Amino acid sequence: MPPYTTDSLRHRAEELHERRRAAQDGPDAAASERQHSKGKLTAYERIGLLLDKGSFTEVEQLRKHRATGFGLESRRPAGDGVVTGWGTVQGRTVFVYAHDFRVFGGALGEAHAEKIHKIMDLAESAGAPLVSLNDGAGARIQEGVGALAGYGGIFRRNTRASGVIPQISVMLGPCAGGAAYSPALTDFVFMVRETAQMFITGPDVVRAVTGEEITHNALGGADVHAGSSGVAHFAYDDEEHCLEEVRYLLSLLPANNRELPPLVAGDDPVDRLNDRLLDLIPAEQGQAYDVRDVIAEIVDDGEYFEVHPAWATNLVCALTRLGGQVVGVVANQPASLAGVLDIEASEKGARFVQFCDAFNIALVTLVDVPGFLPGVDQEHHGIIRRGAKLLYAYCNATVPRISLVLRKAYGGAYIVMDSRSIGADLALAWPTNEIAVMGAEGAANVVFRREIHAADDPEAVRAKRIKEYREELMHPYYAAERGLVDDVIDPRETRTVLIRSLAMLRTKHAELPSRKHGNAPQ
Repeated sequence: MPPYTTDSLRHRAEELHERRRAAQDGPDAAASERQHSKGKLTAYERIGLLLDKGSFTEVEQLRKHRATGFGLESRRPAGDGVVTGWGTVQGRTVFVYAHDFRVFGGALGEAHAEKIHKIMDLAESAGAPLVSLNDGAGARIQEGVGALAGYGGIFRRNTRASGVIPQISVMLGPCAGGAAYSPALTDFVFMVRETAQMFITGPDVVRAVTGEEITHNALGGADVHAGSSGVAHFAYDDEEHCLEEVRYLLSLLPANNRELPPLVAGDDPVDRLNDRLLDLIPAEQGQAYDVRDVIAEIVDDGEYFEVHPAWATNLVCALTRLGGQVVGVVANQPASLAGVLDIEASEKGARFVQFCDAFNIALVTLVDVPGFLPGVDQEHHGIIRRGAKLLYAYCNATVPRISLVLRKAYGGAYIVMDSRSIGADLALAWPTNEIAVMGAEGAANVVFRREIHAADDPEAVRAKRIKEYREELMHPYYAAERGLVDDVIDPRETRTVLIRSLAMLRTKHAELPSRKHGNAPQ
């Protein structure tokens, strides 16, 4: 870097650009090569993939830390290990910060944290999404408690912006200790396999405390968090694909909670009949099928973006479009655990419903649920309070809500899956629906237990009573006759009915009672 000059303005402008180039190049000539050798891109390369070409405006590129001791006073690289600014994704403003692992391993110090605080404040003030590209070594140990306070400021801003602007965390490297709580506070977490890990205590600490031997990826890698813990919503093999999918997700979201999601006109006809549905779903209640095929048949151009596809697979949550309008789909998945609701599915659904409600995304619920998963393990791990999270989320949601019973809807699970009684604006059903306290077999065994036990031919009596119960209380029009279902529709007309109903509800206005906030089940 040339010494500061006092020559002409032209010379000063040239010096400015040289300083900027030096900040982008990293602390030494080989810094970017070291990053690439680990299979990772640099912070600037990542931002270039995320944002529209040429749209990035950087903030505080020349910021340097003021810390002393432990040799820090002689190491003051520009940017202090994080790149912050804004740009556009498909022409819409998005704010971003990206850890620069080439500088102090992306570790967070006081100046580093203040840069992030500033861009978070700007994102909230401007009412635009915030994307964090995470690749850092945690708190900068040499700066002591000041670094920890910096994390506190990030967490507070994550919480304040929750439900105000979309917040997306992209994990592209290590994220350990307290630093992992910021992604957990955001709306969506993306991870890249092999290079990204998240954990509170690393393998060395685990080994020292418990004696367990485990690798970084086995402890907190992308597939672990996408499939086992539920911390990550998406996992990808490379950074390019990951960032491309972040762009797609952003295209489905409003800029903030005061706007509706973007309406996109398409070529898929509103009145397209869904003839394939007649053969897609077995009429037999116990026979499995993939509900994702139903979603693809109904929505615009068969395109949907599934959230948490590898976790709690007995419930499908997806963002998609119907008639150009963004909707959130929640659907029981008969192909996994028969579509029952359990602890993980309830928490997955609750979080998704809350997000959609916060950002004015209408909800369509496809119901085919045999009940809650029975078992000692479920009860002892809190299925009551954790299942109540999904119930609370639906009851609290004020966005347009449409439920559609495809086949069975039994017991408390029927109520929880956005039934008419908890506030669905429209409750629809196919002529294959069975809505009841429980299945006919179980109901007959309870109601007619003594008669069956005393009969000379128990099986014949049981079969007779099952048939009677199904014909009297579980026929497809029972709920419609009592006003619990607004209409029984032809499956082939599902797309048309949903789109017309959503168009009617697009201007829905509902208010919750005046309160500081509710006390959701935990």
